[in-house]
Amino acid sequence: MKTPHRAGRTALTAGTALLVALAAGPAAVAHPAAGHRSAGSLVLVGGGLKDDNDQVYGEIIDRAGGKGHARIGVLTAASVPESQDPNAGDPATCSNSACNGAYYADLFTRHGAADAQWIPVDIDHVSAADSDRVVAQVNSMTGFFFGGGDQYRYVTSLLHGSAHTDSKVLAAVRAKLAEGAVVAGSSAGAQIAAGADMITGGDSYEALRDGSTPGYFEDASKLAYLPEGGFGFLRSGLLDTHTGTSGREGRSLRLAADTGHQRVYALEENTALVVEHPGSADESMRVVGPQGLAVFDLRHARAVQRGDGWSLTGATYDYLTDGDRYEPRHWRVRAASDKKRLRPHDRDAVPANDDVFYSPADDDGVPYSFLGTARALAQTAGQREATATTFESGPRFTVTFDKDRHFTPLTTDGTTANTLIGMTVSISPK
Repeated sequence: MKTPHRAGRTALTAGTALLVALAAGPAAVAHPAAGHRSAGSLVLVGGGLKDDNDQVYGEIIDRAGGKGHARIGVLTAASVPESQDPNAGDPATCSNSACNGAYYADLFTRHGAADAQWIPVDIDHVSAADSDRVVAQVNSMTGFFFGGGDQYRYVTSLLHGSAHTDSKVLAAVRAKLAEGAVVAGSSAGAQIAAGADMITGGDSYEALRDGSTPGYFEDASKLAYLPEGGFGFLRSGLLDTHTGTSGREGRSLRLAADTGHQRVYALEENTALVVEHPGSADESMRVVGPQGLAVFDLRHARAVQRGDGWSLTGATYDYLTDGDRYEPRHWRVRAASDKKRLRPHDRDAVPANDDVFYSPADDDGVPYSFLGTARALAQTAGQREATATTFESGPRFTVTFDKDRHFTPLTTDGTTANTLIGMTVSISPK
């Protein structure tokens, strides 16, 4: 599989006609009760999972029974089917559900799984999602991995489309998770784990300017979401992926405010959010990998729409890195033991930033721009507040970062602010 340039900046579409907006309302999905304690775990990656990421692949395999024992079922229905792949006949360039399934199965085997098999369900073989033979294959697995692509294809193939009910295969995966299996996914394969209001597309600037719309659209810049959600494995906050590499912090905050969610888990590339006992009061989380996880807390935030544009004040921004833990029930970060409080001595001003959300229109944009300004502020003793703006204007939005008395930067080397706890973020039109 080849990663496209600046992959994940926009919503991935099925390449078909525009799908009509879906009406909001409760879905007929047999999700576990909120108090149910799942014995299994989730390993959710924000996309861009590298082949040599032994840490993340090892985490999945360990949770599936360990090297020499793990049996991984690979689901790649988010990919185009073979019938839509012009390179289907070339193993070196193909990128379809079967080809990608074989690719991941080989990767898991090379990382130490005893067995890894493609689960043959895709949008050309939707009936296979209710096949007893495929269910038997699922039941023989100890872990599952959902590949990337377009998360709406998972809705089409495993949730009976607009009916939004579990297929037999998804019901079997859900049961295995409850019994102790690990369910992992990257990019769309992580996004589909979301509960209500799953993001289906959008760029940050257009999201701040225009707000959100329920449905799924060919316009990849439009902030869109599925009210019924995805598989509902993780419901304690909104999920987003490719966050820093696609500047998606703005769209996540806008959707959370529009839909009444008080928390966002914004996943970074090549890094996993490991979730124990998902969907229960005992749910707990840990970050694994080279990047991090942004958690936005909107409990005390206030969103206002006026004539000059949309604004948000009082959101809290935590950024967790490798080894840090998060307790959703208590809204609390528990930093890894190797991290100590940073005592900044730098008096230099925070560098100007005129593209805080890494706009696709800015050829000179820098990934992780939002995080870059936050970390620069954390590392200086000379400023309490810093601002950054959107590349686009009409209106141009200003993001204000504030480190009040509750803010805590943590470091492993005494200089770099790796983990950020309790920074305040506001957004306003100029």
